Amino acid sequence: MSKAKAKAKQVKGKMKETAGDMTDDQRMEMEGRAEHMTGKVQESAERMKRPNK
Repeated sequence: MSKAKAKAKQVKGKMKETAGDMTDDQRMEMEGRAEHMTGKVQESAERMKRPNK
């Protein structure tokens, strides 16, 4: 996965988390938080592969 895709996953997760919070949907909020964190982990993994980029 590229850093751009990981960043996109973070943004999508954050949007989902916010939507869940606004609609008081705890499940959507937690799914969004999990997706956001997954994107952060994937981005970190990409940085470890290519530290100079």
